[in-house]
Amino acid sequence: MALPIITNKIGVIVDSFQVGVKEGLLKAKQVGADGVQIYAVHGELDPANLSTAARAQWKSYIESLGLEISALVGDLGGHGFQDPAENRAKIDKSKRIMELGMELGTNIITTHIGIVPSDPNSRVYETMHTACEELARFANDMNAYFAIETGPETAEHLKSFLDGLGTKGVAVNFDPANMVMVTGDDPVQGVYTLKDYIVHTHAKDGVKLGHIDPRDVYGDYGYEVSLDHDNIAVMAESGAAFREVPLGEGTVDWPAYLRALQEIGYNGYLTIEREVGTNPEADISKAVQFLKRYKAI
Repeated sequence: MALPIITNKIGVIVDSFQVGVKEGLLKAKQVGADGVQIYAVHGELDPANLSTAARAQWKSYIESLGLEISALVGDLGGHGFQDPAENRAKIDKSKRIMELGMELGTNIITTHIGIVPSDPNSRVYETMHTACEELARFANDMNAYFAIETGPETAEHLKSFLDGLGTKGVAVNFDPANMVMVTGDDPVQGVYTLKDYIVHTHAKDGVKLGHIDPRDVYGDYGYEVSLDHDNIAVMAESGAAFREVPLGEGTVDWPAYLRALQEIGYNGYLTIEREVGTNPEADISKAVQFLKRYKAI
């Protein structure tokens, strides 16, 4: 079967370069990306730290580089939206990040919400559902998307959760590597399952080496582990259960995966994420070239 020819723009997560936002933006341009995804939880892009003038300056600077923002990362860590005592503050901060995104030119905010419990009648499920209903309405009213990253649960289970929210304001940031590495779910079938919700994707690859409880990766309410990207990076680099690898070197079936995205009509970004490795810039540059092989010349 012939390889798919894609028209999707290629993005990179600025923070993957590990050099700060401004330098990361320059490197994104240098490796040939069309756009960028940027963390907006703390530091330079935290909405609480940005005046109206500073927001305009960031937007102008990014545009001056010929880049656009594919999405902001609004991942608040911890137990996601599983803890009712924390949810008011987390919901409010998520709303501020969505507003910032709109000011900077993107209507997509990506996040982890915590593992969706298997029992829809559980208290944690209800807590998460209530929080996401509010965020879905807020996003929908401003024509934005609060996009949950795939990985902690199967595509079927995530779809069931999303179907109950009433709007598409809470959507999906599809990461095929997370599915491969943790749940062992098939990302190609996952695209068809979640086709009505996918608004952004991560281009990442990995291999599953053994069984792992998703709670040991993403944390869970009442469990000793909470979501911590630094810990996940350690597991992804040297863990016994899974390994993140350079794009094209893992078990994601890229021709089938990209073809599936085409078939559901997805025309958004393929945004490269590299959370491990001693030379992320080289890996990201190779990943850009890997994806460009699927583009018409």
